[in-house]
Amino acid sequence: MKGIVALIITFLFTTLACTEREISTSGDDTYDIVVYGGTSGGVIAAVQAVKMGKSVVLIEPGRHLGGLTSGGLGATDIGNKEAIGGLSRNFYRRVAEYYAEDSAWKYQKHEEYQSSRGYDMDAEYMWTFEPQVAEKIYNDYIREFEIPVVKGERLDLADGVEKEGTRIVAIKTESGRVFQGRMFIDATYEGDLMARAGVSYHVGRESNSTHGETLNGVQTLNDRYHQFEKPVSPYIVPDDPTSGLLPGIDRTGPGVEGSGDNRVQAYNFRMCLTDAPENRIPFEKPANYDSPRYEPLLRYYEAGYDQIPWGPTLMPNRKTDTNNRHGFSTDFIGENYDYPEADHERRAEIIARHLDYQKGLMWTLANHPRVPERVRKEVSRWGLAKDEFTDNGGWPHQIYVREARRMISDYVMTQHNCQGHEIASDPVGLAAYTMDSHNTQRYVTEEGYLRNEGDVQVGGFPPYPISYRSIVPKPGECTNLLVPVCLSASHIAFGSIRMEPVFMVLGQSAATAACMAIDAYIDVQKVDYPKLRERLLADGQFLEHKGG
Repeated sequence: MKGIVALIITFLFTTLACTEREISTSGDDTYDIVVYGGTSGGVIAAVQAVKMGKSVVLIEPGRHLGGLTSGGLGATDIGNKEAIGGLSRNFYRRVAEYYAEDSAWKYQKHEEYQSSRGYDMDAEYMWTFEPQVAEKIYNDYIREFEIPVVKGERLDLADGVEKEGTRIVAIKTESGRVFQGRMFIDATYEGDLMARAGVSYHVGRESNSTHGETLNGVQTLNDRYHQFEKPVSPYIVPDDPTSGLLPGIDRTGPGVEGSGDNRVQAYNFRMCLTDAPENRIPFEKPANYDSPRYEPLLRYYEAGYDQIPWGPTLMPNRKTDTNNRHGFSTDFIGENYDYPEADHERRAEIIARHLDYQKGLMWTLANHPRVPERVRKEVSRWGLAKDEFTDNGGWPHQIYVREARRMISDYVMTQHNCQGHEIASDPVGLAAYTMDSHNTQRYVTEEGYLRNEGDVQVGGFPPYPISYRSIVPKPGECTNLLVPVCLSASHIAFGSIRMEPVFMVLGQSAATAACMAIDAYIDVQKVDYPKLRERLLADGQFLEHKGG
């Protein structure tokens, strides 16, 4: 009897697959699994699919693979390295293997880097790396596993998702190219495929009351970090409210404490800088330099601030991963609210404005006479690396989309998961980073001074499990899609989960579940979790924290 039932199920599933193929134009690309988004998680998902014997295509809207991992974020954020397993851990082993070779060291000796970073040359894993090395490793994966990669193809945001019932049949790019699949994985930072497939999602910050949290929504009482520590006037004419506000200041802020809004934590570019003269590109003044944008910084210096507003972590070969730091820095606060829901053209405009802002900031720090001489001198020692991002003038090809859409599924990861008050019973990976949100707005206090809002950094908890249900949609919305990047999480929980090693972990787990769903002819929501867990553990994933 069981055999007859299995044959019937096989016949129905095969018939459905044939029907799906007949819907679209002949000659379309057809695969078991279609991965949209060549981020770190997308590449790893594709690798896992091939390892499990499935045909796969990896579609990357841009020109490069690896997302932020190859886009300047070489200082691995995780909190606890023992939470990283599977192919994600393999990536960092490959980094160590690359730098174990003398030929990898062009601008310094590995002994010099070892002394500056405490880097163990004999370690099995290495957690800091140059962008080009990360991209090389991702490209190595592609070659080794013979993964078809399609670059420069963006999802048609008007009618790019074809569904039959709750199943995606095919996706179409702007060029008209169609990709059919049995399973789909949205590995983008934006969640475009998820959104176009009719899956529920959230943009911005929920109120604390939504999930019974304390660190979500407006956070003016928790604003100790990356803050103006000295009084700075926000007005065009200092201390004259009638003169109007300087650019980038929210006229409606800050909002009611703990309330939700559509504000998104700030984006920036993680710059790869170098102080090696032969490899350095000096900071140049952008053609459309907007001097009022930097007036708060200049006034901050004049009020007594005397530091450099950046956070450079040393990478190999005299390079850095340089991030935002202090009250006015590389984060373009408040200028990304439209990005998550914008079309491709509008996003390009937002990215261009972020690039102009950051170029202007670096030129200001290196050259402006109102910046202290000591700061100008130190910043001028550095510049963009000539041998990184060579097709983009040394600037990263990937903006740091810290947060865009977040899926709303039957299980939402929240602050309670991060702090261990709630434990997911169906883990597909671990997260371990501090609950970390960058600032979301710059506003005027009652006293008439500038203040940043939205930066929250609360940690002190061990690695915690991420639910399988948080990477699959509600069954009534889509049954053959997995979302390992824009997963179901509250704003503040996503701030802990949104780390590149975790995206790789979840990408592998998503692909594993997709393969199992194909093999069993079932929806992704019906994958047998004990069997999924067994396979994940066999592939080296870490699903429980064992201490350390």
